[in-house]
Formats: sequence, structure tokens, C-alpha cells
Amino acid sequence: MTMTEKYKILGKYIKDMSSETKDIETYLFVKDRIAKYQLGIDITSKPLKNKLIEVNTNLRFEDKEKSNKKSYFEIIYSTIIKIDEEIKDKKELERIILCDVQTKIYPDLEKSLLDLLHNSGYEEIKFEKKVDFEALYNNRFN
Repeated sequence: MTMTEKYKILGKYIKDMSSETKDIETYLFVKDRIAKYQLGIDITSKPLKNKLIEVNTNLRFEDKEKSNKKSYFEIIYSTIIKIDEEIKDKKELERIILCDVQTKIYPDLEKSLLDLLHNSGYEEIKFEKKVDFEALYNNRFN
């Protein structure tokens, strides 16, 4: 690791993937409604030994409204990172996990979720907006 690299991604993989559409009625209903579905993101991390951290990014695409007819899509994406020895500050570490790593892996994660949606029969889905992890990170403290 060079001095400028605060962390290094050692590996990334899909830990869990789920697509649920109960029946044909649900599928047809969701096809009309899917534009109203929203993206939800949760990020958790778990320290491993030797300055390694497992970062789990949970991406959900779901209908927030009360309805019996829903589809549900979720991906848990795991990234293993090694943190530079120099990094001791908790804030800096938080920023790496919640912002830097996420920004780096997001294109892969988004593509995986889109592939899942397309393969689940919703091929017209596109994500117009990119997730701004910088903004999400900064908003946490306000």
C-alpha cells in the first residue's frame, strides 16, 4: 500500500441475493408500479484480524406502500478491505467504510441489482440517479 492508499480492496462478492414475486397477479401489478419502488441502503462492517474489515452493503429495492401485491429484491454485497496501519482515527475509518468503499463498489453493486431485476422479468428498470455516498455520509451528522 502506498502512502496515499488508505485502504485496499482484497475481495468483493455477492453474499446473498433475493428476488421474490409471489404469483402472476403480483407480477402484473408490480410491472405497473415498479417505477414507484425505492432503493434502500444499509451498510454494516465487522472488524476481522490484521486490520481487515468486512463491509456489508445491503441494497433493497422495494415498495414502501402498504400493498398485498409486492415484489421484493435485495442484494447483500460483501467487500473485504485492508486498512492502512497509519489509520487510527475512528472518523476517518467511518468515512472509508461508508463513503470511499461504497463509491468504489457501487457500479458493480448497481449492475448486480439491475441484472437481478431484469432477470426477474422487469427489464425496463433503470436507475436514473446514482447514489451519492458523499452526501449520505455528510447528512448522517445533521
